[in-house]
Amino acid sequence: MTQKDLLKLIAETGYNVGFGAKKHFATFDIVAKVPGVIGFVSTAVGIFGLVIDCLSTKTLSAAFIVLGVMGLYISYRDHKKQAYDEVGKELTKRYDRLKEMYFEVKAREEQDFALYQEELRRIKKECDDLSISEQILFSDWYAHYKFFWQHQIGWIDEQKKFRLLRDMIPLSFIVSIAAVLIALTVILFACKPAPLAPSPVPAQATLPDDTSKTKIDSAKDSRQTNTPNPTPPVIDSPKAP
Repeated sequence: MTQKDLLKLIAETGYNVGFGAKKHFATFDIVAKVPGVIGFVSTAVGIFGLVIDCLSTKTLSAAFIVLGVMGLYISYRDHKKQAYDEVGKELTKRYDRLKEMYFEVKAREEQDFALYQEELRRIKKECDDLSISEQILFSDWYAHYKFFWQHQIGWIDEQKKFRLLRDMIPLSFIVSIAAVLIALTVILFACKPAPLAPSPVPAQATLPDDTSKTKIDSAKDSRQTNTPNPTPPVIDSPKAP
């Protein structure tokens, strides 16, 4: 095996071991801290809900019930949290040794790396035996943050060439955020209230304007003018004797 190939293999193994250690620490942090945070926030919101009406809605109450169920689910692993912490520490020791080995191999001029290959195989086997396969939900997301943003991984990046969307942000996180945004959009459009129908305007009696009144008066005058006057009856005068 050439020096270049061995360096690449050490870096890949260091990535797997380092990320595995952070995943165990992530599970330990979630199990140890999240139930307490949920309990504190629920109690605080419940107290403020006594004086703030918007904090006592049914929707908010249902959300905190769901969070309480999540807290119970997390608490089921409380008896194993110390094991996750211990395994994380042991994996971190192997990670540090791999980092030392990487720079030792990089500085060597001779091409005999049999001892390093044997040690690398031993470290990989020890890590496989130590690791706990059952991890808690969302520990993978938290491990990405702890490994890529809190850990010194420059020596691994020399070989792996990490990219932001491809490596540093988990694909499941991006898909989940997109699904939540689509669901919220659909819910907002589905719950949009229908426009109110215009209320009927009561009909109002219209009074004739001055022009109509003038026309009516003119028609009455014309009828009175055209009506012939009655002829008085003719009375015969008495004849003289």
